[in-house]
Amino acid sequence: MAKGGRAVYGEAIGILVLDTSFPRIPGDVANATTFDFPVRYHVIDAATPEKIVSEADRARALLPAFIEGARLLEKQGVRAITTTCGFLTVMQKEIAAAVSVPVVTSSLFLIPLLRSMLDSERSIGVLTAHSGKLSPEHLIAAGVQPNWAVHVRGLEESPAFSRAIFGKGDDCIEMNVDQVEAEVVSECRKLVDDVPGIGCIVFECTNLQPYAPAVQARIGLPIFGIYHLVNLLQSGIVCPRFSGYM
Repeated sequence: MAKGGRAVYGEAIGILVLDTSFPRIPGDVANATTFDFPVRYHVIDAATPEKIVSEADRARALLPAFIEGARLLEKQGVRAITTTCGFLTVMQKEIAAAVSVPVVTSSLFLIPLLRSMLDSERSIGVLTAHSGKLSPEHLIAAGVQPNWAVHVRGLEESPAFSRAIFGKGDDCIEMNVDQVEAEVVSECRKLVDDVPGIGCIVFECTNLQPYAPAVQARIGLPIFGIYHLVNLLQSGIVCPRFSGYM
């Protein structure tokens, strides 16, 4: 017996989206074609990258809007919730407590798992939108301990990326995708050159997944991001069916 009660069905993953204007190309978490299953989006008005990335306390001022958005997504039928900005670790506990479905606000939550997967001599690289703004508070909120070998590099000095993500008006309407890819590859290359022994890289920024193949081709390491968490959530809340021969 099928049960109703809602107007729309089939979207198991809900995604809280920052209020942005830059292009969301395939691979970006806010481009629905990135996933092999339908997702439901909810934009948090006034939650601009500038406000969320600037300081943890400033981002927390928007917590009521994120809680309201998470509750709306749950009411609309999603079974798990994530976001489009890794800096939202500082809201993880409150958003998770406000709904009854699983919530993971950032790819940074992958770091404790990856640390267990790697040899103790290997470290983890993190590529972030702004290294000067990704604070110990953000990392600790994701379960990352201060004494862990986690090395952060940012894209704040990368002109094409910064212009698109942090620009205003016409500056963020267009994005030179090839140049952004070159900047992302370059920063990852510098990171592994400067810090020998890195075992993998985590993309904090949810806009970076489109460039993962190019990065991996250059440095040969595993690359993880919010894309992997969304697929993990989907496979857990909508268990796949299997058939075939033994």
